[in-house]
Amino acid sequence: MTRSVPCYTLSTMFKNVIAPIQAWLLSQGKCVGCGTDLLEGKKEETKFGEQVTCGKCGRIFIHDPKTNKYRRALLEEV
Repeated sequence: MTRSVPCYTLSTMFKNVIAPIQAWLLSQGKCVGCGTDLLEGKKEETKFGEQVTCGKCGRIFIHDPKTNKYRRALLEEV
């Protein structure tokens, strides 16, 4: 008899595998979608920090110039 794995378990496992890779890419200043260097992206100053749009895939990030770190932009920041 085969046992099925609940869908939420598979999605949680997938997120647990992908999250560290995305964190590493962001720490290197690279886009989590295509790996392009975010220094090449379009920059725009906002009240949340410097908004950087990836020139290749269009993902939006927020750059904190004090700590020199990137993070994915929240919906209310876009």
